[in-house]
Amino acid sequence: MTSRRAFVVSAGLGASSFALAKFAAAETPEDKAKTADFLFVQTSKGMKFDKATNKLTLTDVAPLTLFFTDRPERLAGNMKTAAFIPFWSEGKDSFKSNPPNADLSILEGKELKQVVVELQDPVLTGNNLDYTIKVISGEMPTTASDVSVFIDIIGRPLTPFSFAGVARRNFRRAYYYR
Repeated sequence: MTSRRAFVVSAGLGASSFALAKFAAAETPEDKAKTADFLFVQTSKGMKFDKATNKLTLTDVAPLTLFFTDRPERLAGNMKTAAFIPFWSEGKDSFKSNPPNADLSILEGKELKQVVVELQDPVLTGNNLDYTIKVISGEMPTTASDVSVFIDIIGRPLTPFSFAGVARRNFRRAYYYR
């Protein structure tokens, strides 16, 4: 009887010790940076498209790129458009290796046209932003006015001063600027 009681007590202590050790080794929420999915929006007063070179030029593009998150964080803000361009070259999982999709929403009078594209190689020159694009769906007009570009979601850390990338759905990294 004593040996059975000793066995049960030692087995219980062993299991408790194992659980405590596992709990202590686990990352706490403070250790692990919180992440959120960010959607980026760029607006311009006009656009030009050269089908021969697949160059999209956003003319008179806004100097700020807007961003916001999905629930539950509900964060929103903006960053300089010039600060958005390095997403194509910085980090091993940059947009250069995995270009984002975007929805171009073009308002012509009362008609809204939408074209889904893949964005590549951005170049900001003055108030014009050039992208090399691949049209995924829709018909790209050669010119238009009042254009909004909704750029694919990317996961980013929520810490305000973090410059470390955080994996987005296991394949993309970016930075969160405040």
